[in-house]
Amino acid sequence: MIAANYGDTSANDSQAYWNNVASAFQKKYSGISIDIQVYDWTEVDKKVAQLVAAGKAPDIAQCGAYADYAARNALYSADQLLSVSVEADFISSMADAGSVNHTQYGMPFVSSARMLFYNKTLFKQAGIVDAQGQAAPPKTWDELKSAATKLKAAGVKVPFGLPFGPEEPAAETMIWMLGNGGGYTDDVGSYTIDSPQNIETFQWIKANLVDTQLTGTDPAKTNRQDVFDAFSRGQCGFLNGHPTLIQEADKGHIDYGIAKIPGKNGPLTSTLGVADWVMAFKRNGNASAAGKFLEFMYSAQNTLTFLKEYELQPVTVSASSAMRTDPSQKKIWPFLDELPNAQFYPDDKTSWGPVNAALKQVIGKAVTQDPSGVLTSLQRTAEADDSTSTTAK
Repeated sequence: MIAANYGDTSANDSQAYWNNVASAFQKKYSGISIDIQVYDWTEVDKKVAQLVAAGKAPDIAQCGAYADYAARNALYSADQLLSVSVEADFISSMADAGSVNHTQYGMPFVSSARMLFYNKTLFKQAGIVDAQGQAAPPKTWDELKSAATKLKAAGVKVPFGLPFGPEEPAAETMIWMLGNGGGYTDDVGSYTIDSPQNIETFQWIKANLVDTQLTGTDPAKTNRQDVFDAFSRGQCGFLNGHPTLIQEADKGHIDYGIAKIPGKNGPLTSTLGVADWVMAFKRNGNASAAGKFLEFMYSAQNTLTFLKEYELQPVTVSASSAMRTDPSQKKIWPFLDELPNAQFYPDDKTSWGPVNAALKQVIGKAVTQDPSGVLTSLQRTAEADDSTSTTAK
C-alpha cells in the first residue's frame, strides 16, 4: 500500500499510524503480509503514477485522485472488495463523488467541509452585532461586504481573508461559485467555468472586495495558510475555513464563531466538501487480501483514531455518529451537519487534475483583471483537456 502523510512534524508522521494498523491486521490475518509506505502529499500522487507506469502498481493506494485509473479499467470497484454493510456505510455524497457511471471506484478516506470562521472580538469592536450585542456573522454577500467595510474602518489588518494564491485556490473558487448557483460542471458533467453565474460571481468579488481593498492583501498572491495564520493571530476578521483551523485558532486563543458560508442571497444550502481517496488496483490476484485489509482499515476504531489525530472529518455514517456522541469532538459537529449535502470537486473526470493545475496558476487574475477573459480561457483549457483525456467508463 502507498499512503499519504497527513502529519506536519515528525511527531505526528502518518507512518506510525499505518504501522500500528498493519501490525494489528497481521495479528488477525497471519497469512497476509502487508507493506505500507507513506509519502508526503507533494510526492504521493507522482509516486503512484510512476509505479503504475512501470507496471508495478500497488495493491492499494491512498492519494488524491482515482478517475484516471478507473478510466483505464485498472481498479476494482468497491463492491468487488467490500461487504455490503461496509460499502453502504460511506456517506452518500462522498460515495457519489467516488463513482463513475454509478459504479464506485474511489473509496473516500477522510473528508472536510467548509464553513465561515469569524472573530467574535473583532466583530464586536467593529459593531457587527445583533440586537443582543453578540457578534453577527453575515448571511449574504452584501452583508459580507458591509462587515468587511466595518472591520477595515476599525483598523483590522485583513478584514476578509480571500486566498486565491497558488497553494489551493480550487476550494475558495468553488465556494464562491456555489454561492451564486454556479460550479465547475453542470448536472451532466460538462465544464461550466465561464458560465454567466460564475463570471458574475468574480465580477462581484473584484468590484466589492478587491477593488475596495477589503481583503488586506493581494488575493492572487495570498494562500490559504496565509489567511489561516492571520486569523490565528487575531489579524483577520473572517474567512472560509475547514476544521483544521479550529486547532490553529485555539492555539492562538481566538474567540471565534462558526457559521454557514454566505451566498449571494443567503447562506449556502450545500457547501464545498473535499475528500481524499483510496483505490485498489487489479494486480497479483490480491483482491481478497486487499478487501480484507480495507474492511479492517475502515473499522470504527481505526477510522476514529486517524480522524482525531489529524482533526479531520469522517467518510462513514458510523464514524460520523460516533463523533457526534463524543463531547470532545463538539467543535466539529457543525461540519458534520454539512457533509451529507456537500458538493465535491469533479473528481470523477480524468481531466480534473490538469484543469486544477491550470486553475492554480491563473484564477487569482480573475479578481485583479477582467474575470470574463480569465474564466473563458480556463474554460477552453478545461474543454481541451476533457476532449483529450480518457473518459472514465
